Order: sequence, then C-alpha cells, then structure tokens
Amino acid sequence: MKHENFDALSLTELIRLQNELSEIVVRRFKTTLALLFSDIVKSTEYFVRFGNEAGRKLQQRHFDLLEQIVLKHGGRIVDTAGDGGFSCFATAEQAAEASVQLQLALCKENINREREHQLLVRIGIHYGTVLTDNVLVAGDAVNLCARVAASGEGAGIRLTREAFAELAGARRVCCRALAPVKLRGIPRPVPTLVLEWRDPKLFPAAFRIEETSSVCPLPSQDIIGFGRLQENDDMPANDVVLAHPDPSQNQRISRWQFELRRDAEGLFLRQVSDGSITEVDGPTVNKGERAQIKPGTKVRIGGVLTLSFFPANTGSRSDETLAY
Repeated sequence: MKHENFDALSLTELIRLQNELSEIVVRRFKTTLALLFSDIVKSTEYFVRFGNEAGRKLQQRHFDLLEQIVLKHGGRIVDTAGDGGFSCFATAEQAAEASVQLQLALCKENINREREHQLLVRIGIHYGTVLTDNVLVAGDAVNLCARVAASGEGAGIRLTREAFAELAGARRVCCRALAPVKLRGIPRPVPTLVLEWRDPKLFPAAFRIEETSSVCPLPSQDIIGFGRLQENDDMPANDVVLAHPDPSQNQRISRWQFELRRDAEGLFLRQVSDGSITEVDGPTVNKGERAQIKPGTKVRIGGVLTLSFFPANTGSRSDETLAY
C-alpha cells in the first residue's frame, strides 16, 4: 500500500496492517543464534599510557585474530566498534570453540610481548532469539550478551545458562557456575558460568601462602611478576606482591623474585632474582632457568615463604560452585 493512502485507513485497518507486518517480520527475520562478544581489557588505560597509534594497533590485533578464528569456526563478524567485536554462530558449541581458540591464539602471541603490551580479551556467549537479515542482528539477546562479556575478567570466557544448555557434554564439564551477577540495564541478577579453556591438569588457577593461609587467584595475564616490591617509579612493580607475616623476614624475598609465564604447554616459573633462592618442589631454580608449575606444585621463596598452587575448583573462591 502506498504511503499516501495510510491517512485514509481507519484505526482498525491500521492495527490489522500493523499486525500483518509484525507477522511478516517474525516469519522472515526471527531466528535463534549463538552470540559472542569480545572486549579488550583495560583498553582505555592503554590508550592513555601509550597513545592513539599504539592503542589502534592493539585493537587491530584483536579484530584480525577474531575474524580469522570466527570464520574458521562457521561464524561471521556482525560488527566491530571501539575495542569490541560482535560475532554470531549457528550453535553455541561453535561459539565456545571459537572463544577457546581465540584465547589460545592470544596466549601464544602474548608470550613474545612485553607484559604491558599484551592483549587481554574477555568474552561473553549467549544463545537466544534475535531478528536478523543476515547482515544486522538485533534484540534483547544482543544486549544481554554484551553485558555478560563486560562482566568478565581478563582472558576469561563467560556464558549464560541458555548458552550452557546448548553445549555438548564434554564442554559442559569445563564450566563453573558463578553467583548471579548484576548487569547494567538488566533488572535482575543474571546467573552466569565460566568456561575454563585452559587444561586444569596443567594450569593452576590460584595459590595459597602457607605461612598466612591466604588464598589468591592467579592474575589473568600471561606473564605474572612476583616479588617484594610494590611500586617502581610510581608504576606497579609486581602483579603479586610477596610479604612474610614477620616483617624481619621480608629481606629474604627479592624485590623481583620470579615470573610465571603461560604458554600453550603450561605455566612456567622463570627465575629473575640471583640473590633470593626459589625452589620448585625441592630443586633450586637459578636465574634465567624455568620450571613448570602445575596444580599441587609447591614453591619455596628465600627459605621463608611457601606458595601451594591448586586448580580452580579446590578450596578457592566462594562465588564459584559446580552447580550444573
């Protein structure tokens, strides 16, 4: 019907026409998709510290890897804006596999970069109803997925219950339930899960300081500095600051003790200090040498501090339970 005839229609006729158009929209464009949002962690701080050119290069590294991996796993890029990417897939399993492969690719690339130039990406996955013309994708499901991604931590993959329900059994056992989280623009807290993409037999998730019984999650980046020094030239010196409960023993811990480095084969300790001794399950690791750190490994520092490493689901954080 031509536009100039609309004014001649009665209210009843307009409502009937509106209903007919709504039915056509639903019939032609409504479908269910797996949605994936990926977002660079702390990109604003990176732009401020290193400038626009370096920040834009960081974004492009993200987009290039994302495009390569999404296409390989049967998805398509819907949009890239700022430091985020939006992709869609026919199945949640495809989205999950693409997410894992993206994190593995980033891990491999980051190991050759200085810590401050590593690219950390958090990912959110949701499975829900959308409207799409195979170009644009719209709907509440899109907004929810973006919020789930934003709630995540660096190098993490979070997913909704709807996405979890669509995964294969082998993938489900790699998921951990989180306490419901309040998401911006969503009226009620949303239950989410973490998809553990690292092999739990190779990669510990946390450590306990035996002398204090303190439990600390491992930071998400692929190079983690451990040492006594907290700041150097007004910048953080170590990602994990080590301290003994007896202050008189702290001098036996080096200002820069060691680094933990993640790569595809596992987590490795690289000794930095040539003064304070680091022992891994007994043997001493000399400066420049490395030793693998697995769940169950004990690291002794300066003869005064002991770190015990364990996987994600053992004696750690209260907000994480295997509820599914």
